[in-house]
Amino acid sequence: MDLSQVIIKPMVTEKATALGEKRKYIFRVFDNATPQLVKQAIETIYKVKVIKVNCLRVKPRQRRRGRITGRSSGFKKAIVTLRKGDKIEVYEGA
Repeated sequence: MDLSQVIIKPMVTEKATALGEKRKYIFRVFDNATPQLVKQAIETIYKVKVIKVNCLRVKPRQRRRGRITGRSSGFKKAIVTLRKGDKIEVYEGA
């Protein structure tokens, strides 16, 4: 698998921005990605040193609009901890 396909996108949420101050960044990753693969991808794409990677699956939730029910899609995300002094610019507009 190509390393550029492992990382789908960085997640920009209120919790993710708060973790950014602690050198932790959250990424949405490919479903079959392992922590070792995520580490290699982050280090090659962003040119930083990764200390730790935690992967977890977000379960799909039931959604409802009137009488129609459906499901949101589940996905896999990775929380990446960087070495002290390293930083990733997640916000393109900032």
